[in-house]
Amino acid sequence: METVNYFSTPQIHKEFSINKQLFTNDSLKEQAHLFIKEGEVYEQEVGKFLLEWLDSNEYIIVYTSGSTGTPKAIKVFKLHMIQSALATGKFFKVGEGTTALLCLSATYIAGKMMLVRAMVLGWKLDIVPPKTNPLDTVYKQYDFCAMVPLQLDNSLNRLHLVKKLIVGGGAISENLKELIQGVKTKIYETYGMTETVSHIAARRVNPKKKKDVARFFKALPGITLGIDDRNCLTIKAPRLSNEAVIITNDVIELNSYKKFIWKGRYDNVINSGGIKLYPEEIETKLQLLITKRFFVSSVPDDALGDKVVLVVEQTYDETIEEFLKEAIANLKILSKYEVPKEIYFVTTFEETPTGKVQRTKTLDKVIV
Repeated sequence: METVNYFSTPQIHKEFSINKQLFTNDSLKEQAHLFIKEGEVYEQEVGKFLLEWLDSNEYIIVYTSGSTGTPKAIKVFKLHMIQSALATGKFFKVGEGTTALLCLSATYIAGKMMLVRAMVLGWKLDIVPPKTNPLDTVYKQYDFCAMVPLQLDNSLNRLHLVKKLIVGGGAISENLKELIQGVKTKIYETYGMTETVSHIAARRVNPKKKKDVARFFKALPGITLGIDDRNCLTIKAPRLSNEAVIITNDVIELNSYKKFIWKGRYDNVINSGGIKLYPEEIETKLQLLITKRFFVSSVPDDALGDKVVLVVEQTYDETIEEFLKEAIANLKILSKYEVPKEIYFVTTFEETPTGKVQRTKTLDKVIV
């Protein structure tokens, strides 16, 4: 029996605007063509996505970031993107009339979803270049914005211009969390992936009272969480995916079907001397010592199987190496198994186009 396709082109919200200009579907297509023809590179990407959104296809093709391997193409259905936008609106209380700032590239899912939320929920959206310091040329306050951690780090002096901020695409470091305590902006760390159409959970990282910092990520409406035999997160999101259950490689501690603590990536787990170690947990403990970018990984070892190593983004400096060795040795919160057995220095980390560190490729530069 032939399947009937009931999909029709999404109609944009009557209150939706870009840079103070209201649109209908037809006039938005005209604006998209204008972006592509005359705009800057970031505006061209916006234009391309808007044309995709307004065509008659029921899905778009989105590429993953490639942080854990080669970027792959994923078919994302527009209906799922609409449902994700509605869930975000309900969870963060950002409905019709919300003023929002897009400072992410529309090439990837996070930027695309900011546009979808605006079109579905009726936001007044302004678009600025997706640079590391996006608020530097902003002189008005917004209700809502999304950034990556690097943008947050470079926007600390101008956060008063954003009432609610979601941060994804990577973990917020402990140092950065300290810097945003006391800031009036409500800042949330999000959890998600391309496969789940952006975020499916979030946690507040700068509450009024520091003791109230949320340890748990809380799922958005319509999401049910679980755990598999590897202790990895499983996600049931019928409104966001055609998969009955989405299996992740994120090792978690499950509190309930709505809450979890993220521990690290299953593919990063180190088995050293029969002890399972999570690099991300070790990194959290080391963050107060190291100001440069770094990560914890492992290399083969005859005695241990794998030994823990520290990789720092910096030109080699013997003085710094000796300081780190001594400081780490005296760090009481590290167990003896977690102490790095070697420290490597790399001038520049390998990155994905979205700025995520490629651990394996970076480590390959120093391990011959």
